[in-house]
Amino acid sequence: MIALSNYLVLAALMFCLSVAGMFINRKNVIVLLMCIELMLLSVNLNFIAFSHFLGDISGQVFVFFILTVAAAESAIGLAILVVLFRNRRTINVEDIGTLRG
Repeated sequence: MIALSNYLVLAALMFCLSVAGMFINRKNVIVLLMCIELMLLSVNLNFIAFSHFLGDISGQVFVFFILTVAAAESAIGLAILVVLFRNRRTINVEDIGTLRG
């Protein structure tokens, strides 16, 4: 059986990787959105691990709600990026600042 600490270490590594990805690549908006999703998945892994080891199903149910909100957030974010790309022909973060009037 896999120990709880193994799950927590994996989730911490995923979270640190996503934070590093956000700081290393600040130019591409799609990569930033993927890093945010990876952060959310690492938190979900913690919820599922604790839920399994404590024998309580509420953590797993909470993950379904989080994933639903994350899917809606991703759809809206990608729709905004499509409109931005159609208008500006780029998805760089630096060019988004020029949208201010």
